[in-house]
Amino acid sequence: MTERSIPRIFSQRRRVARALRHHRACGVGSKANPKEQFLRAQAAEDILERIDFMRFPPCPAYLLGDWPSLLGKGLVDRGFGIWDGGPDSLDEEKPWESPFFGLIVSLFTLDTLNDLPGALLHYRNALPPGGVFIAQFTGAGSLPALRGIMQAADGDTTHARIHPQIDRPAASGLMSRAGFAKHVVDSHTLTVRYSSLETLVGDLRAQGINSVLADAPPPITRAGLARARAAFDDLREDDGKVSETFEILTLTGWQEGELDIDWNPKAGE
Repeated sequence: MTERSIPRIFSQRRRVARALRHHRACGVGSKANPKEQFLRAQAAEDILERIDFMRFPPCPAYLLGDWPSLLGKGLVDRGFGIWDGGPDSLDEEKPWESPFFGLIVSLFTLDTLNDLPGALLHYRNALPPGGVFIAQFTGAGSLPALRGIMQAADGDTTHARIHPQIDRPAASGLMSRAGFAKHVVDSHTLTVRYSSLETLVGDLRAQGINSVLADAPPPITRAGLARARAAFDDLREDDGKVSETFEILTLTGWQEGELDIDWNPKAGE
């Protein structure tokens, strides 16, 4: 049998380094106040609404990418026990230990995996019967303005500066391929308005979603930066700001069976 070849699009070293920077910027483990995290804030609100709608019972839950613990706080209030995966846990392409967590959530990490099909299979295998896996990350409809701006910056010789992204049909196919008993893939969009290119790029870094491509492109030249700023200015609307779009994909998968975990909510305190 021919061994499956996995393309190396993303750098694992850069993924971990980016997560560490974001972890520190959120004030996790320090006295600093967390920066506003609009992507993770909306993710926490959305996932908590899904948990409430499903009437999913309190159980041990594993969270990866929930910095600064916005989702974890809401789950603890609902009686869940929380295990928070730190930046060093960003190794989702390896099999897990035996199933223990009734709920597993991944926030803004799956879209930078080289072996996403394998990672989804590992997540499914990590669930007990009746367990639920939820992931959110930016999808193929994200950052259309910045894509055009970066193309203008590079001129005739373009470089890969923004991650390849997954659309809803592809995500649904991957969930089926991973063997989830049933799954749902849906999306929604956020529109954010920016007064400068620097603010837009800074926001991506602050949210922890800047580039971790394995083959880093060359730095933008001074002339390229001037072209980028001009392209940004061309997109300004009547109020002088530019609208950027974030498409957020949500993947929800269920393990076949009924959840049967003897869980004391007070154990999560």
